Amino acid sequence: MITNFLKNNFYEFWIALRYTRLKNRNFISFISLTSIIGITLGVMALIVVLSVMNGFKSELQSKILSVASDIEVVKIGANLKDWRQLKSNLTDLENISAIAPFTNNQAMLSLGKYNRGVIVRGIEPSVEPEVSDLNLKIKEGKFNLIPGKYEILLGVDIARYFGLSVGDKISLISSQANYSPVGMLPRLKQFKIKGIFEVGMYEYDAGLVLIHLNDAQTLFQMDTNISGLRVKLNDLNQTRKTASLMTGTFKNSDNLVVTDWTRQHANLFAAIQMEKKVMFIILTLIVAVAAFNIVSTLVMGVTEKKSDIAILRTLGATKKSILFVFMWQGVLIGIVGTFFGILLGTTISLNIDIIVPFIEGIFGIQFLSKDIYYISVLPSKLLLNDVIFIGSMSLFLSIIATIYPSIRATRIEPATALKYE
Repeated sequence: MITNFLKNNFYEFWIALRYTRLKNRNFISFISLTSIIGITLGVMALIVVLSVMNGFKSELQSKILSVASDIEVVKIGANLKDWRQLKSNLTDLENISAIAPFTNNQAMLSLGKYNRGVIVRGIEPSVEPEVSDLNLKIKEGKFNLIPGKYEILLGVDIARYFGLSVGDKISLISSQANYSPVGMLPRLKQFKIKGIFEVGMYEYDAGLVLIHLNDAQTLFQMDTNISGLRVKLNDLNQTRKTASLMTGTFKNSDNLVVTDWTRQHANLFAAIQMEKKVMFIILTLIVAVAAFNIVSTLVMGVTEKKSDIAILRTLGATKKSILFVFMWQGVLIGIVGTFFGILLGTTISLNIDIIVPFIEGIFGIQFLSKDIYYISVLPSKLLLNDVIFIGSMSLFLSIIATIYPSIRATRIEPATALKYE
């Protein structure tokens, strides 16, 4: 029934379907098959690579913002003094979810003959979970630091470097110094390890420690001052707008600066976006090469089917119909290749968290070493827009590839083609 319907209403498509059938064991069918395989591999590679790049960007953003701030308010070259009034002024602004004070200083951890420089962040454990996810990253111990007890939270790589666990003690040496009759002496305080966190980024796991805000103010002689305010937003897409709005609220204040995550890590995310574009262009060439294999397939097909074209013309087929026959043949190759490419690409992208560990286990390797890359797993985020765009691009290239051979087919004169038949 379907065959009869195509014959009666879309005979160009029906003839193209017969020409495209791969069960015809000839060289043209072989080239058609290689064209389909090439388009399939190209589309699959594009979808997988772009999904990995999207996943990498999303995962990196998530890990950074679990520790860093959406927005920070700091004072150039000084500490914030009347910060509670500033916090009160900012709380009512649109898109602001929470605000927490923090201190930020450099220091050195010391245990025996081992030393390591770190960033010491002073936090309020009661409000910190409102602006970051560090409380969810605790691997051992607890997050609730008690003021005056001099407790500390370490990254997992720092703990591994010193061979520490929860309950052990370590010395924290301030970059500031005490002055005494015998000269300058470093400020040193022993802290008890309350917990060990793991963000998943070596930069933080090996270089960040957390202590209570009050202990930080005492150790670094800050009185009741802080380094700045950390702001959590409801909508990250409105970051720049909210930062500008915050700047306008204290434009008359001296040396107050608003920085947001898009500016702090602008070079990193710009590099990822540029790499994504470059990879798209490179992999598109794979699809283009496979699509233009269709040209050679159709050119040889036109040469082989000269007598068929002549007979169709004598039976009343127009040049337009001949054009559509060979265009449909190329489009069918593109459709089949694109379909299987999308099928394989989406399947791999959605299951890459299973596929990659399986390959790593077989060969005993690790694709992303944690101490080299920002993240140690291969993430994937499949976007429908990417799939639609890649599929459309593949079909477009397939259509473009059919134009020249199809036009060439329309120029065959029936009398000339049948002269020697």
